[in-house]
Amino acid sequence: MKQEELFTFFKSVLDQDKAAVVLCDLNHTIIYMNPFAINRYHSDLTGKNLMECHNPASRQLIEKVIEWFKKSSDNNQIYESYNDKENKDVYMVALRDENKKLIGYYEKHEYRNREKASFYNGI
Repeated sequence: MKQEELFTFFKSVLDQDKAAVVLCDLNHTIIYMNPFAINRYHSDLTGKNLMECHNPASRQLIEKVIEWFKKSSDNNQIYESYNDKENKDVYMVALRDENKKLIGYYEKHEYRNREKASFYNGI
């Protein structure tokens, strides 16, 4: 499979996710937001600097996590918080290339609510 075709598949996975996905490079530039993230944050912030969206304490934590990611290619995910209102865990996840070099990061949301739809609903 060609890289372009593979890209289409990976982008489709992210576009279909029901959690916000915001990918950043190591300069904190937002390089991708899935449709759910654009809707959640009421704006497409692609090309903007993520740090502009955070207070000084959060910026410091983000930088600290990036440094931890850089220390070892085994440092790939850190538990960030639990959101009681939305019943979800939030993680910061390293993005690495095929040589395990750190190239960016994203925030991962894992919801704890059980799905209410019936199995194979609609078919």
